[in-house]
Amino acid sequence: MSMREQFVRTTTEAMDADPRIALVLAEISSDRFTEARHADRIFNVGIREQAMVGVAGGLALAGMRPVLHSITPFVVERPFEQLKLDLSHQGTGAIAVSTGASYDYPTAGRTHMAPGDVALIDTLPGWTVHVPGHPAEVDALLRREFAHDGTVYLRLSDRVNAEPLVGGPGWHRVRHGREGVVLAVGPMLAPVLAATAAMDVTVLYTATIRPFDTGGLRAAVRAAHPDVVLVEPYLRGTSTHEVTAALADVPHRVLSLGVRRDRELRAYGTADEHEAAHGLGPSGLAGEIAHFLRGQDESGGASPVA
Repeated sequence: MSMREQFVRTTTEAMDADPRIALVLAEISSDRFTEARHADRIFNVGIREQAMVGVAGGLALAGMRPVLHSITPFVVERPFEQLKLDLSHQGTGAIAVSTGASYDYPTAGRTHMAPGDVALIDTLPGWTVHVPGHPAEVDALLRREFAHDGTVYLRLSDRVNAEPLVGGPGWHRVRHGREGVVLAVGPMLAPVLAATAAMDVTVLYTATIRPFDTGGLRAAVRAAHPDVVLVEPYLRGTSTHEVTAALADVPHRVLSLGVRRDRELRAYGTADEHEAAHGLGPSGLAGEIAHFLRGQDESGGASPVA
């Protein structure tokens, strides 16, 4: 089962149990929600993404728990003003669920890619951001958020890890080492584990990147080396400021990896080819991480962050 299929199943089951939950669509996935018993709480506004967010905001003001859903750029980039005003500024809660991640639909072209989505959401205060790495995590994260009224962004992808790690928010230690800490977000865990298989590093994993788990990172750095590699499946450096703030009193170095900022890929290609071009496959990650860790001085210390 894909993350998107799990989203449909979990949301349908939640609508059975909770009459407050409503779904707002802009055509995408409308063919997947066909339960007649929920017809009065499923709103398909057509290809009007701004209206999708506005309707969700209105439903929240009326006491509903709205879920809005489309492809990544149509959830975040196109209706960003409505996310800012109709949800954040109004103080209304909703669960925005995207599919397509950064480059899951490369044959559709640049219009269907949004590697800057989490960075954009990060300009809005108070949002919870989930980046699951497995369909089972989608189920656990969604069920948790249906019970609350906050603003949530859930980022679905076709890129998945071999197994789920459903242990609640925060950093979870997958591997212990002494020469650095590698942070893997969502579906980046699989390539990170492959890339660091021969390295003596601690690997931490999270499916919830906002709020950022400052305490978990500090504990890992105390138990290892204060060199930190951050690997995110979207725009490179999106969470670097969070790492820096968490370790403000700790001399450390940070290497941020993700979708590259210095180039615009104009060939459609495949998702695997995009991953390789951004250095996010196992071999690309292994080379960058190994080069970074070799930058430690001979005494084993790290150069302080600038």
